[in-house]
Amino acid sequence: MFAALHEKRRRLLLAAGTFISLGITATSAQAHVKWFAPYIVGAPPEPVISTLANPWFWVGIVLVLVFFGVTRAIERGVYGGMALDVLDRATGPLWQRLDDYIRAIIGAFFVAIFAVGGVYLTPDLKTPAEWVSWLQLVIAGMIFSRRTMPIAGLGIIALWVLALRDYDLFHLFDYLALGLGVAAYLILEPSKRENWRIHRFEALRWGLAIALMWSSLEKFAFPSWFYPLVVEKPFLTFGMPRDVFIPMAGVTEFTLGLGLVWTPLIRRLSAIALLVIFTAAVWPFGRVDLIGHGLIMAILLAVSADHSRETHFLPQFKKKIRHIPAGIAAAFVLYGSAYWGLHLAFYGPDGYVGPVIEGKATHSHSPEYPHGPQAGDIGAPPSR
Repeated sequence: MFAALHEKRRRLLLAAGTFISLGITATSAQAHVKWFAPYIVGAPPEPVISTLANPWFWVGIVLVLVFFGVTRAIERGVYGGMALDVLDRATGPLWQRLDDYIRAIIGAFFVAIFAVGGVYLTPDLKTPAEWVSWLQLVIAGMIFSRRTMPIAGLGIIALWVLALRDYDLFHLFDYLALGLGVAAYLILEPSKRENWRIHRFEALRWGLAIALMWSSLEKFAFPSWFYPLVVEKPFLTFGMPRDVFIPMAGVTEFTLGLGLVWTPLIRRLSAIALLVIFTAAVWPFGRVDLIGHGLIMAILLAVSADHSRETHFLPQFKKKIRHIPAGIAAAFVLYGSAYWGLHLAFYGPDGYVGPVIEGKATHSHSPEYPHGPQAGDIGAPPSR
């Protein structure tokens, strides 16, 4: 009996240690790079083989497999129910008023975007059209009436479509899934059809999970986008070399995003880890990061407070520990194929090196160096 108890405690400690390691690995890499450094979406991405040949990518994968595997082992044992009960008690007050909380947060987000002004939905989608900001304020107002919530949801989709006038479709894929998830929630929440309404939180969770997994691929496809941030704020990598930190952070973001749609304990712990990560990024990156990621952070808190213990999509597959590696591999293949494949379809094999979209000008660009100066060139005169 004591041996069994010791083994269970050891598993709990191992899960906690891996959980903390994953959080530390990705803490500072969650700031959206497009908000803080110039970028060229159409520039040729790094080949997939570069990621697969990177040993630090596989180190990250091993850490994630340990976290998922140990957590799932605990979840299906006696300690799994206890862990979920503890989370339920800690988040009980929020769970009781979760719809009010989500509606208030979505409304506050659109008020903040209105106050920032000159953007569609997110800090890097800038627009000179003043009426766009006022439309976002109208959307915020509509959220506080259940009759107009569906109109607000359709307004979010309309804003994304309007942004197509100024931005490439591939660029806007970064914000499609989360926007659709929020819109789906606003449409489903006031529905009188309970068999539809019951899926409102799941729609939010899936929208966020897909958005995180998609955006994490930038760390593999365009690691040089992150170089100027590392130069400007070297403490972000916790002393690790940038080419060690960036792929491991990408793995962490992708797999924790996937964790949001796995079994109940994995998805709640993944949400807590991501919430810690995004919260920690606010201090070094400031108000822009808080506004841009505020909605994501709020949804992560909602996921951590979700008392539902059902797994709706492929439940039998996810319940088996031996299927975890296959699930992660399948997700990487699916999203990686879509990301690199769509980039190739939109921009061709040589990419499109057009005008840089300026964010925070920490580095300069040229056709030879579309992402700015390379490692040894930081501090050199700007390229012409």
